[in-house]
Amino acid sequence: MLKLKDISITFNEDTPDEKKALQKTQLELEQGEFVTVIGSNGAGKSTLMNVISGNLTPDVGDVFIDDKKVTFLPEYKRSTMIGRVFQDPMAGTAPSMTIEENLAMAYSRDKKRKLKLGVTKKRKDYFRDYLTSLNLGLEDRLNAKVGLLSGGERQALSLLMATFTEPSILLLDEHTAALDPSRAQLISKITKDVVNKFGLTTLMVTHNMQQALDLGNRLIMMDKGQIILDIKGDKKKQLTIEDLLKEFQRIRGEQFESDRAVLG
Repeated sequence: MLKLKDISITFNEDTPDEKKALQKTQLELEQGEFVTVIGSNGAGKSTLMNVISGNLTPDVGDVFIDDKKVTFLPEYKRSTMIGRVFQDPMAGTAPSMTIEENLAMAYSRDKKRKLKLGVTKKRKDYFRDYLTSLNLGLEDRLNAKVGLLSGGERQALSLLMATFTEPSILLLDEHTAALDPSRAQLISKITKDVVNKFGLTTLMVTHNMQQALDLGNRLIMMDKGQIILDIKGDKKKQLTIEDLLKEFQRIRGEQFESDRAVLG
């Protein structure tokens, strides 16, 4: 479903601030895989997400989604294939619009635009059913402005909007990092339920090693623009944070730097 072939990208090339953000990165995701991505600051996680989404074009290499080469396809044209939820709960929704208007906009993402009312009764019933699955009471607040929702409620709504059209790829970019622990736990549960329900091919970046272990069926660790560890299946289920730290030290010959990743 997703293939990255020899992806390299360098920022500020030939200057004192040169940074190799990705170095000959290879990655393949099969249909329905849920991959968590861990790494310290500057490891290349966000750059990886931006290359997949089309926000960045690699210097070298190609991106394929569902066997289609999309390397030079702009972000807005990839939006029909990709759903993305960002760290900032404010980023994925329009605060001045109502819940149902936001949902209608997301629902129409992969459909031809037509000059007709965006929120029909049929759609409203459909939206209400979807919102009920969140168990947040949002199904009774369809006409509420999204800007009045809490961070956790907005992030849950963003997640729902990103998965409405069952995209080929779901990108979760530290989507629980800005939430308090209880809300983060709730969004993690909703994430797991939604991904399993639709069998979505998912790539989730997180600083929290425990979250990376708890979610998904495959884990990759990045460092200095490279994927240095790739573990899946039963082997991943048996991993602990201590195992990950030992693996990093074995591969890199140094200790993992980010306490935030360890402590969550």
